[in-house]
Amino acid sequence: MRFIYPVSMGQMPAATNALRVLRFLASQPDPVPLSRITQACALPRSSAYHLMNTMIEEGFITHLVDEQRYGLGVAAFEVGSGYSRQAPLQRLARRPLASLADAVGESAHLAVPHGRDVLYVIEERAPGRPPLVTDVGVRLPAHLTASGRAILAGLPAAQVRALYPDRQSFVERHGNGLRSLSALRIVLAETRQRGFAIEDGAITPGLASVAVPILDHNGLPLAAVAITYSSEAGPDLHALVARVKRTASEVTRRVGGSSI
Repeated sequence: MRFIYPVSMGQMPAATNALRVLRFLASQPDPVPLSRITQACALPRSSAYHLMNTMIEEGFITHLVDEQRYGLGVAAFEVGSGYSRQAPLQRLARRPLASLADAVGESAHLAVPHGRDVLYVIEERAPGRPPLVTDVGVRLPAHLTASGRAILAGLPAAQVRALYPDRQSFVERHGNGLRSLSALRIVLAETRQRGFAIEDGAITPGLASVAVPILDHNGLPLAAVAITYSSEAGPDLHALVARVKRTASEVTRRVGGSSI
């Protein structure tokens, strides 16, 4: 795979457009037509073909000719695999999460978005606390979890709509949970207003969680920090949220993200 990219200021817009295309395609469940890409990434159609052809030649995009659609290529997979191998987010977040769990006496988690799910990549279990369903490697529906809601609340409305196109997109646990996009939008609006996400009993009856997003350099959610506690005998919510926010801010700073 070749990386021969000019670094002059004149080339910066092209690089920015290429990264926007990659980020958009990574957010889609399936390959999409060129018109969707140009609209979502605000690309002039006159230059879009040249950009797409260059990215196809480098292997970052695949053109499905029969379907007239574009998707991520093998080179994009290689970049993602390299990130997974190096696990920089986990390395940077592990110590702050351990400190958080010690400070509040409850189990702490780090989750990243994975389609309509969140994938748990760190669990710091507090002493004396029972094992939880949110173990490392577990995937859970984003709309049901505090971590997922914290992440979804920071995404553009169009991206949330693309993730949940119909009622079949909303799975349930224990017979409760959100069942429509309109219900999800209400929850996400409340999450943005209060500055943190919460769920109570949607994943495990008797347990609640609060979560705050970790932001990337564009202010978009990269992951979420969460604490899980007993619904009946939980800690002071105000103090707990303050601790979680402090940890999320620290990890955001460590990964070079924008301030929360």
